[in-house]
Amino acid sequence: MTETLLWRAFEALEPAELYALLRLRCDVFIVEQGCAYADIDGTDPQALHLLAFTGPDLAGCLRVFPPEAGGSARIGRVVVAPGSRASGLGRRLMLAALAEIERRHGAAPVELAAQAHLEHFYASLGFARIGEDYLEDDIRHCDMRRSEGLGA
Repeated sequence: MTETLLWRAFEALEPAELYALLRLRCDVFIVEQGCAYADIDGTDPQALHLLAFTGPDLAGCLRVFPPEAGGSARIGRVVVAPGSRASGLGRRLMLAALAEIERRHGAAPVELAAQAHLEHFYASLGFARIGEDYLEDDIRHCDMRRSEGLGA
């Protein structure tokens, strides 16, 4: 089935899209990973959201924050539904996010907080670790940064 990628500002999210986004993040980050944390953190309204639909179902999503003065853009809440894993969707989402950041902000550096077991995945997209592992909500994470644009 064909995927449809949609960019949405928070205020442009349809109620069903917002519900699907929050449900997928809850299903994966809270239920599947057994991690009680506040997913609704008050920053979604400042983010640009990328939604990937397979037919009517939300297969994955992420959010992008623009760079602050002289800083890095940020990608977060990257999630792929269990039935869409190993399909390359995570890579397609990340490449679309990097392309959109470059389109909007030039070759701005991009940062993310990766779950440590996904470090190699993000490294394959040009991200490099910028610190030691740390626990966030009892899950090992590492901060990563990509300094070059897609054309590099």
